[in-house]
Amino acid sequence: MITLAKVVLVFVILYLFLVGIGSIGGAFKIMGKGAAHEFLASGSGPVVSLFIGILATTLVQSSSTTTSLVVGLVATGAITFDSAIYMVMGANVGTTVTNTIVSLGHITRSAEYQRAFAAATVHDFFNLIVLAVVFPLEIYTRFLTILADDAVAMFSGVGGMKLANPIKTVTKPAIELVQSLSLDNGVAMALLGVALTFGSLYGIVKLLRSLVISRLEALFDRTVFRTPFIAMLFGLILTVFVQSSSITTSVVVPLVGAGVLTVRQVFPFTMGANIGTTVTAVLASLAAAAAAVDPETAMLPVRVAFHHVLFNVFGVAMLWFCRGIPIAIATRFADLALRNRLVPIVYILVTFYIAPFLIILLGR
Repeated sequence: MITLAKVVLVFVILYLFLVGIGSIGGAFKIMGKGAAHEFLASGSGPVVSLFIGILATTLVQSSSTTTSLVVGLVATGAITFDSAIYMVMGANVGTTVTNTIVSLGHITRSAEYQRAFAAATVHDFFNLIVLAVVFPLEIYTRFLTILADDAVAMFSGVGGMKLANPIKTVTKPAIELVQSLSLDNGVAMALLGVALTFGSLYGIVKLLRSLVISRLEALFDRTVFRTPFIAMLFGLILTVFVQSSSITTSVVVPLVGAGVLTVRQVFPFTMGANIGTTVTAVLASLAAAAAAVDPETAMLPVRVAFHHVLFNVFGVAMLWFCRGIPIAIATRFADLALRNRLVPIVYILVTFYIAPFLIILLGR
């Protein structure tokens, strides 16, 4: 009975954890959605557009939101196709900030923190490596654009649809309660969200430890993380189901922190989440195409969405057999962050906020 009560409590705390993450995202949307829309609507060359995508996504804490906004702006002609595809590439990088922030909840417990921070930043380094290779290739060869055009030809005339988001439905009342308690103030809501997330992290790790980690490890080893391919497929399906790679990747961070999973096990899961998150933009683009009045621009949002899919699929294919590279970089970076606790704070601020802002400013 005690074990059953602990299992139930894990799910209750996991719910609070998801509410905390949702509240942080909601707070950033209150503070930054208008600014993000303004950034996106003022796209420029490839480099500036890329960093606009990064900054806009960190402002709203959701690559799905950014890509859906981009798709809508392309459909109305507010931004060009070229600007849009580079913004979407940037959104891929910007979305990783959420689980990196979540990993800071372990900062007072060294061993947990090292594992959790490595699990979070392996997503960052995966996207950064893919971007470093694909971004210049796309500028000079346009290979993804050519492939996207071929894919679009197969979907001509297809109407849009929308998937239900069960996580959003279940957590929405609690997130609205947090928003009302913060008096619709973005900063206050963010602080409440962070407190809820970090408190939940502490509780989850404590409970997982008391439930005998070795049994949980054996369970995961036999099921969803048995092989890299199964882990990737699970990450893809789960992300399609909840329509947020930020949620799926953030959920595994405390599991790694608790020692239930390893960075090597969750990395393929993260790769699957990267592909799964593209589904929202594809559905939004098909709906935008079906509703478009001008036939010349009707398929532009679909081209952007398929470009996003191909970018992420190519990235996974490129690093599938070289998974050790981002894992090794993330592990060493976590060691550095463990020696100096200011490193992750500086990393988050510079990579996701200061550098993009300065590059956009200089580029203008």
